[in-house]
Amino acid sequence: MRNYLVLLLLIFSSLLLSQTIHPLQTKDSLAQATWVNDTYNTMTLEEKIGQLFIVDVWSAKEKAHTDRIKKLIKEYHIGGVMFSKGGPYRQARLTNEYQALSKTKLLITQDAEWGLSMRLDSTYAFPWNMTLGAIKDNKLVYKTGSQIGKHCNRVGVHMNFAPDIDINTNPLNPIIGNRSFGEDKYNVAQKGVAFTRGMQSQKVLGTAKHFPGHGDTSQDSHKTLPTIAFTEERIRDVELYPFKELIKSGVASIMVAHLNIPALEAKRGLPSSLSYNIVTNLLKEELGYKGLVLTDALNMKGAADFKEPGDVDLAAFLAGNDILLIPEDVPKATRKIAEAFNKGDISEERLAHSVKKILMAKYKVGLHNYSPIDLTNLAKDLNSKENDILYSELIENAITVVKNEQDIIPIKNLELKKVAYVKLGDAPHDTFLKTLKKYTQVDEISANYLDELLNKLKQYNHVIVGYHKSNDNPWKSYKFKDRETTWLYEIARLNTVSLAIFTKPYALSDLKTTTNFENIIVSYQNSDLAQQKTAEILFGALPAKGILPVSASNDFKVNTSITTASLNRLGFSFPEQVGMDREVLSKIDSVMNYVLREKMTPGGQILVARKGKIIFNENYGYHSYDKKIKVSDESVYDLASLTKILGTLPLVMELEEKQIITLNTTLGEIIPEFKTSNKQNITLKQMLSHYARLKPWIPFYLNTLDSVTNKPSAALYKSKKSKEYSLKVTEGLYLKTSYRDSMFTIIKDQDLMKRWRYKYSDIGYYILKHYIEDYYNKDLNELTRDHFYQSLGANYTLYNPLTKFDKNQIPPTEEDRYYRYQRVQGYVHDMGAAMQNGIGGHAGLFSTATDVAKIMQMYVNGGTYGDKKYFKPETIDKFNKRYYRHKEVRRGIGFDKQQLGESGPTCGCVTDDSFGHSGFTGTFTWADPSEELVYVFLSNRTYPDQENRKLIREDIRSEIQRIIYQSIKRDNE
Repeated sequence: MRNYLVLLLLIFSSLLLSQTIHPLQTKDSLAQATWVNDTYNTMTLEEKIGQLFIVDVWSAKEKAHTDRIKKLIKEYHIGGVMFSKGGPYRQARLTNEYQALSKTKLLITQDAEWGLSMRLDSTYAFPWNMTLGAIKDNKLVYKTGSQIGKHCNRVGVHMNFAPDIDINTNPLNPIIGNRSFGEDKYNVAQKGVAFTRGMQSQKVLGTAKHFPGHGDTSQDSHKTLPTIAFTEERIRDVELYPFKELIKSGVASIMVAHLNIPALEAKRGLPSSLSYNIVTNLLKEELGYKGLVLTDALNMKGAADFKEPGDVDLAAFLAGNDILLIPEDVPKATRKIAEAFNKGDISEERLAHSVKKILMAKYKVGLHNYSPIDLTNLAKDLNSKENDILYSELIENAITVVKNEQDIIPIKNLELKKVAYVKLGDAPHDTFLKTLKKYTQVDEISANYLDELLNKLKQYNHVIVGYHKSNDNPWKSYKFKDRETTWLYEIARLNTVSLAIFTKPYALSDLKTTTNFENIIVSYQNSDLAQQKTAEILFGALPAKGILPVSASNDFKVNTSITTASLNRLGFSFPEQVGMDREVLSKIDSVMNYVLREKMTPGGQILVARKGKIIFNENYGYHSYDKKIKVSDESVYDLASLTKILGTLPLVMELEEKQIITLNTTLGEIIPEFKTSNKQNITLKQMLSHYARLKPWIPFYLNTLDSVTNKPSAALYKSKKSKEYSLKVTEGLYLKTSYRDSMFTIIKDQDLMKRWRYKYSDIGYYILKHYIEDYYNKDLNELTRDHFYQSLGANYTLYNPLTKFDKNQIPPTEEDRYYRYQRVQGYVHDMGAAMQNGIGGHAGLFSTATDVAKIMQMYVNGGTYGDKKYFKPETIDKFNKRYYRHKEVRRGIGFDKQQLGESGPTCGCVTDDSFGHSGFTGTFTWADPSEELVYVFLSNRTYPDQENRKLIREDIRSEIQRIIYQSIKRDNE
């Protein structure tokens, strides 16, 4: 028995020849050999011939179409099927039905080059090969092959007709193009090897195609027989190179194209797929390939026009192919091959050579131990966030800068930039524009006429042009229209331009000149993630890393690559990429659903960033309970006391760093009026630590109400603005100008609390506003804008937002029935700030979650953000210190800190160096440098009534913070 097994293995090994490891051999090669031989020996001639055929089926078609396969399985014993258009559930169900009917289980195949989405709805589309060709790190291409292999495996596909390793040296190629890794033979080969190894690691057989090379053609073999007119030397040097490398690496199969190649086949017009010289002499013998050899689809015109159904199949088999893909007529082909066998034109050895290889492949993918596909959670398994994470990583490594004069990107000095966006092309651009607006104010400019457009662009000093073409499939047109190129030349002639190409790089060949373009970036695809990542690169949240995989034009040759720097601006990512658990974070949604259901607030924004990446940015509910306006990224909220650390405190820190003041500076030293007051010896350290005996607040507005009507006094308020009444409190309500001085006098003369203890107070920020505005002779709105917000790109952050934004963009904060007697919307909720023309040191700022995160991230970065250094790290450390902890004061200098006892502002799970602040309107932000974490919660919980304290009573903001910290994955987990 032992001698028999050894002999069997020796016979089996005769199939292996020159490759070190046979691409179809398994680790248990003896068991594989036994199964293959035993299976083959039990087959009839018809069953053996049937194994050669793989027929196509569309799961999307009617039952009559899918049922025809059952007949071919039962009567003609076909070896496999190739699924085309349809859906994953339908395909999986059909696969189970077909396998149940098949004596020798079917090899299930699919053409899924960029994932199942190439053929199936409700599945994921990964980047095209041209995009992958731009990535320098081949490990990412391996991961792509592996992920596509997982998906194939999940729907029962054993062989994927990928990768396409044609070298696309012809920009006019109508059928390859984006399906190719590029024109550099070394890059194509490396990418092909990496992709194949990744896919075959998931036990899905790879297919190198289209042998001997379909890249340099201008015709489509689906419609005709293209001619490859190059010399044999050129073909061997260029086109064959990737195939040689994939053969060495163990690709399971190679698909032969339908091409007319005079240099390799003397018979005129004989398709390469039917050529013995090309299939057997070149591929199998000279190159020593021992894996499966299959034809391209035999119903394609490149082959079908050469011979009749049946005859073409026989010719393909005689040429040396093992698998006959998509025969037009299986019964006729079976009969033709059987006749040739019976006449002796096909030997038993020749038939066994192919059939046993097919059986080896079936064993390798586990069909000797078959089990049906489990349909449970199929859609979920195919559409996990794992896909987006990988796609994101791929696209950010692929996007390629090909021109960057004077390093105009990443875009710096935002305070000096006025940026416009112009859309060209006929595909969506929303994600690109939305992401651009996350970094600074970007205005979309459009016009019906060129002169009109150019006139509108005169006020801008940087124009971003996005050229957006369909991302539906790789064959969609990439060509510019004549009108678009004309407009583009004129825009570039008169403006500083960044051109982003969201299609294949060959689009650049339509441009006769790129002289006037300062920056050109190739994004390859128009997917949402490609648009997002391109915006991040333009503004320096990401560096550009890609390399041009083809020669896009005379100006931009293959392997062109300009790297750009990261400016440490906030980018966008997924929780898993920064060490956080998505499932845990998803609990925030449940909390917020509860919040909305219990009417704790009409709506809100929540943002979480870690390691410089925004990984959670969600909007909930509406601006008000009438549910007319949904909360969006651009909803501008009243920040209330967050103003202290986002507006006033940075100005104080700046003055301290410049040594204009110190923490020990007294109020008497900086404010002349205080030299004789009871506050003259209070230091900034004491006041900003809320340890200065200042009373919590002063209800200034109460003293301005009529004692009879309880409404604003006619002597102090007017309905129209004048020099004497210039302080705008709200719509149609102007406070007497002199009352601002009265407020300051009240503060100066107010008694101090009797004993020294921690007491949170707004009063210090009234005092700081007075000092800072007097020092600079400018108001806080102008100062914060010029010193911080413009350069940070915080263009949604300001006082008095109605000066810039429509009222419908601003959630209301209250239906005021005690002072203003109207809806408070677009005007600061805090009465004291309202009485200061809307600009308070303690309140008055409006913003979005994204803008708040930028300021907090600047603190986390140690005082830097983008291309600017705002503070020294030691300055932030100085203000983030508790100087009166021994007095039970939890606060730093301006910053709130983690509670010292049982209750306080946080979840109690933050680190000691973390800091932040909360606001009366239902706002909260916190930064944790140790965890590189930023958390922002914005709401209008005071609407319609500030007495609604449910959000505070149930400690919702801290509960969400607790979830965030629970989501952080620790190294020991």
